[in-house]
Amino acid sequence: MTVKEMQEKKKEFGYSNKDISALSGVPLSTVQKVLGGVTASPRLRTMRALTNVLDGIQDPGYYKPEEDSELIMSEGVWSYVPGSAADRNPNEKTIEDYLALPEGVRAELIDGVIYDMGAPLPSHEVISVRLLCDLESHISKNKGSCMTFSAPVDVQLDMDDRTVVQPDIFVLCDKNKVNRSRIFGAPDLVIEILSKESRSRDMYLKNSKYKNAGVREYWIVDPKQENVIVYDYEHGDLVHLYSFDDRVPVSIWNGTCEIDFSKIKEALEIWGGGPEDE
Repeated sequence: MTVKEMQEKKKEFGYSNKDISALSGVPLSTVQKVLGGVTASPRLRTMRALTNVLDGIQDPGYYKPEEDSELIMSEGVWSYVPGSAADRNPNEKTIEDYLALPEGVRAELIDGVIYDMGAPLPSHEVISVRLLCDLESHISKNKGSCMTFSAPVDVQLDMDDRTVVQPDIFVLCDKNKVNRSRIFGAPDLVIEILSKESRSRDMYLKNSKYKNAGVREYWIVDPKQENVIVYDYEHGDLVHLYSFDDRVPVSIWNGTCEIDFSKIKEALEIWGGGPEDE
C-alpha cells in the first residue's frame, strides 16, 4: 500500500492520525509525517505497521477474507456485525478449524477469524508470573472460591463456535464454567499484557468482546508505557488509568486485593530484558 492509498483509506473511513497511531503502535509524530508526506522514505517496518492497520479497515459491518487459504490472520482490527447462519461468510472459521490447527501453533479464534499469537517476551512472563502469584495468594489467604488461570487455556467466550480466546491471565469464580477441554463462558476478571503484535487486538477488538460477553473487569497492562488501564464493566463502564508506581485494586473483590505494580516494575528492571525493537 502506497502513502497515497493510505491517505485515501484514512479519509474514506474518517480515521484520525491518533486512531491510526493507537492501532498500529507507530508513534503519532511518525504517523503525521508519513501520512502528511513529510517523510520521503519511511522505514519498511513503519510502512508494514501502517499498512497492516489501514488495509484491515473495512466498511463498518462485515469483514470478508479474500481467500479461504488465509487460515491465520496477522494482527488487525476487523468490524463485524453478526447475522444469521445463512448470512455467514463461507470463509468464516469455526472451533473445528481452530482445533485442527497444527500442534504447537498458538492462535485465537475471534468472530470467525483466526489470529496468530507470537511467543511471549521475557518481560511479558515476568509480569504474568507476578500477577498470577499475587492473585492466587489473595484467594488462598482469604479462602476464596475463585481460581486463577493463565495462557494457554482456551476460553469459549461467547459459548458459540466462532470465538475461542486465550487470555494472558483470568480469574474465574464459577466452577460450572470449567469442563475437561476449556472454559465455557466469560471469566470474572481478564488481564491482557500488551505486545507489539497484540496491541490493537487487546485494546480494541478483545476489549469489546470481553465487555459484551459479560466479563466483569478487564485490565490492559502496557509494559512499554508502564501503565495499566482498568475497565470496570460491572460498575457503569468506569475506566481507570494507573502507572507502574501505583497499587491497583481488584474491583471484583471490592478493592480488598491490591496489586503493587512498583514491585513488578522492580522485577522487570532485573529480569525483563531490554526494550523491544522500535
